[in-house]
Amino acid sequence: MKDPITVPTGITYDRENIEKWLFSAKNGTCPVTKQAIPDCELTPNHTLRQLIQSWCTLNAAHGIQRIPTPRPPISESQIAKLLHEAKSPDMRNKCLKRLRSIATENAANRCCMEAAGAADFLATLVKNETSASSALLDETSSNCRSFEVTTRPLDETLANPIGDDGVFVDSLTRIMQSGNCDPRAYAVMLLKSMFQVVDIIQLSSLRMEFFVEVVCLLRDQVSRKATKSALKLLIRACRMGQNHVKAVEAYAVPVLIDLLLDSCDKRQSEMILILLDVLCQCAEGRAELLRHRAGITIVSKRILRASETASERGVRILSSISKFLATPSIVQEMLQVGVAAKLCLVLQVEGTSKTREKAKQTLKLHARPWKKLSLYSCSVPFFVSSMRRKSAFPL
Repeated sequence: MKDPITVPTGITYDRENIEKWLFSAKNGTCPVTKQAIPDCELTPNHTLRQLIQSWCTLNAAHGIQRIPTPRPPISESQIAKLLHEAKSPDMRNKCLKRLRSIATENAANRCCMEAAGAADFLATLVKNETSASSALLDETSSNCRSFEVTTRPLDETLANPIGDDGVFVDSLTRIMQSGNCDPRAYAVMLLKSMFQVVDIIQLSSLRMEFFVEVVCLLRDQVSRKATKSALKLLIRACRMGQNHVKAVEAYAVPVLIDLLLDSCDKRQSEMILILLDVLCQCAEGRAELLRHRAGITIVSKRILRASETASERGVRILSSISKFLATPSIVQEMLQVGVAAKLCLVLQVEGTSKTREKAKQTLKLHARPWKKLSLYSCSVPFFVSSMRRKSAFPL
């Protein structure tokens, strides 16, 4: 132990470990007794710490280094003082940097800051500054970063700003409109955290400008973390109302296909396919996918290469295309780029029954025209006959 503390149940733990248990893992009980710890009250065990330090001193000849006396934890009164000083424009940047430093130390500090009202103060600061002047964007980006770090584990705090008629989301959208990379990345990461905890119904009123800026951030690939955050928030937002149509109108589909072409990250590829599947649920999304020369090809290539979920979504996309937009030229293109062979392969490997069923339905739908094509005659009859032997009904 480096900093022993005692919880109300009488058990002593090392501060770093018990704080991780209580705040990061969101447990409210004592690990040993399983009793509730009210208000996560932690009391420093000075006697045990002094004994540990004495033992270290006595064993210094054996290479044991003395544990330094830990700094006292931050208090709500100290946070409240910093917030009060931050109201002054002259002291604001200094106070915000100090708040950010405190927030990054540990989860206990972030909870203390939330209790002192830091998150609400920072949210108000972001809204006021972005609406006041674009010249304040550099300072606002610092505020946004502080807010993102401060509220990382605080679900209720993150959910509150959404319900302010979209003012806070509009403020973060204006931050994303700036040309600077850091403010845009911090804004989208904060939005992602907010969208994960807010009631999804509240996301139905998102403005078109929001989708335009998020898609632009995906296109510019500001950072890997920002890209993944943007994908996650679009996946959640596009499930509500007409948001998927807004995303398509913001040219999300061609940007996603280009990302998929360059992606070597399996998790990122999975998220892109999930989002493409959501967007292809509308006619506009399917049309945009076909308009991209590599659309069908890259979706087919990623099946069975990323994850089971990615394969499922890829098959769903191809099924949607073949069902609603199966013109003779599209059917031929799907054959030429290997869609038929890939769907047959899906039937041969282990996977979810829904995925295999979707693949089988797509093959049944176009088995006759594909069989007539000369390119299809050499490879697919083997799979067709194999499927016929395995299925209880003929193709």
